[in-house]
Amino acid sequence: MKLLSPERIPTEALTDAKAAVARLEEIYSRNTAFLREHFEAFVAGRPLAARVRATYPFVRITTDTYARVDSRLSYGFVSGPGTHETTVTRPDLFRDYFTEQIELLLNNHRVPVEIGESSEPIPVHFAYSSDIGIAASQVSGGPQTAAPPLRDLFDTPDLATMDDAIADGTLQLPPGAPAPLAMFRAARVDYSLHRLFHYTGTDPEHFQNFVIFTNYQFYVDAFVRLCRERMAAGDPDYDAFVEPGHVITHNARLGMAAATAAPLQRMPQMPAYHLAAPRSRGITMINIGTGPSNARNITDHVAVLRPHAWLMLGHCAGLRNTQKLGDYVLAHGYVREDHVLDEELPLWVPIPALAEIQIALEQAVGEVAGLAGYERKRVMRTGTVASVDNRNWELGNHAAVIRRLSLSRAVGLDMESAAIAANGFRFRVPYGTLLCVSDKPLHGEIKLAGMAAEFYRQRVSQHLTIGLRAIEKLKSQEWERLHSRKLRSFAEVAFQ
Repeated sequence: MKLLSPERIPTEALTDAKAAVARLEEIYSRNTAFLREHFEAFVAGRPLAARVRATYPFVRITTDTYARVDSRLSYGFVSGPGTHETTVTRPDLFRDYFTEQIELLLNNHRVPVEIGESSEPIPVHFAYSSDIGIAASQVSGGPQTAAPPLRDLFDTPDLATMDDAIADGTLQLPPGAPAPLAMFRAARVDYSLHRLFHYTGTDPEHFQNFVIFTNYQFYVDAFVRLCRERMAAGDPDYDAFVEPGHVITHNARLGMAAATAAPLQRMPQMPAYHLAAPRSRGITMINIGTGPSNARNITDHVAVLRPHAWLMLGHCAGLRNTQKLGDYVLAHGYVREDHVLDEELPLWVPIPALAEIQIALEQAVGEVAGLAGYERKRVMRTGTVASVDNRNWELGNHAAVIRRLSLSRAVGLDMESAAIAANGFRFRVPYGTLLCVSDKPLHGEIKLAGMAAEFYRQRVSQHLTIGLRAIEKLKSQEWERLHSRKLRSFAEVAFQ
């Protein structure tokens, strides 16, 4: 079938990162506008004489030598001589990220980068930053009953090409094909950007570079109170607080209206809240609810934003008699019995503790609890966390359960932490886990409603404060240190 496409923009070699990103924006904006124009004509009932197609822009670098770079670096250079390429999307959203990554390539290889139009089609759904159905409903005339199916006239999302083969190390390139330059190709990123809005109720533009996952609404309630207080007090480090439904509370020091939009009547499945700072250096908190499936699901999508770190703050069962309710567990290893990543990341793959995050969390516990050195052990244990997929694990073969947990040396048990850490390892996102003991089922201290309410009242605020303090410590570090070489495989992509 004949194709209707915009005139191709010539590929250009550039030696300036900002100019390269501007070129990406030019190509992307022109091509998505072309798709929207023809889609809206189709929805309005105007016949299309040909199949409509526009493609993503690409970034490419070709080098005939290995990069001679500081051996301490974990990213910013290609793995070897040859051509390396990736398609990109939303350069408006990723402007700072692309500028940094391209600048590193230019500095480390001393050759130009090429910017041009790829052969990867943009699915018409992804020409819209939000739901295509909303856009379609706003076009007069409505869809015509006699019109051909959408996929006959436009490219639609092809799940067979939106996989994680690059991250998982399973990509099989045809002979002569360019090696990947980034972990995710454009359509895979677009897919997750749309999923993030669906699950969290906020647009990707609001997500920050440091993310806290939690499994209890109590933490969100405390975070919301704290963020609103900071906005009212004119906190110098943050500009706004964003809640689901795009309810934005601006910082009082900016002299803007206190809030915009109205709260959602029905919350999304995993609501997200954003304490926004310049250049996205703020904090996002997401209530992922209960279970490893949610944990894997949301981290699959947050990963495309390339955050600097994510942490799990939540509750766990204490497994040692010496632990008290309210004690903290700093995970340095995981027993992965949640099974949500067994295929992508086999159980024989260790999930290491990352020193930079472990130190920040341990120091934060001591500072907030007012305990240092050996005294810190009164309220915190470092050890293995077991994550399971059965919420009623206590009702199984009691002797077998105790033996397995004892052999693993586990000190805490939950359902989400291992999936969050494992997906951090898989997607090269620095991760950490600090849990709070909310019950001790092996020792007769079962979480009951009255006990739980009192426990939450006493401990959640302190636990959240510890997490926020740890993030402030991480923010003070250089990104190169935080993005550890431990997360990189043998032949890595150049983009972080």
